[in-house]
Amino acid sequence: QVHLVESGGGLVQAGGSLSLSCAASGLSFSNYVMGWFRQAPGKEREFVSTIKWGDGRIYYGDSAKGRFTISIDNAKNTVYLQMNSLKPEDTAVYYCAARRGVIGTITQNFEFWGQGTQVTVSS
Repeated sequence: QVHLVESGGGLVQAGGSLSLSCAASGLSFSNYVMGWFRQAPGKEREFVSTIKWGDGRIYYGDSAKGRFTISIDNAKNTVYLQMNSLKPEDTAVYYCAARRGVIGTITQNFEFWGQGTQVTVSS
């Protein structure tokens, strides 16, 4: 059974940083692609980043490029999202997700989701 649990969200001032963690169980990063998505009130879920462990393939959404970094610690079975230079428009619930097979950015193709962690950036 695949289970994903996010942590690390909170309140931060604009320009600050946060690091989110996703503890994964019931899967191996050798067989799954991992991703981060976010959703603000009244808006559609937005792609943030995706990664395939072991082959160097990483993609970022336009809003994340140059500011966010996705990574994996395979020994700890954990995915991270380091967020720097945060802006008020980054305020959202951030979700960790997983899918089998080929790396991708489309929300509907990710099979498993965590409960989310709230990130709030004040101006």
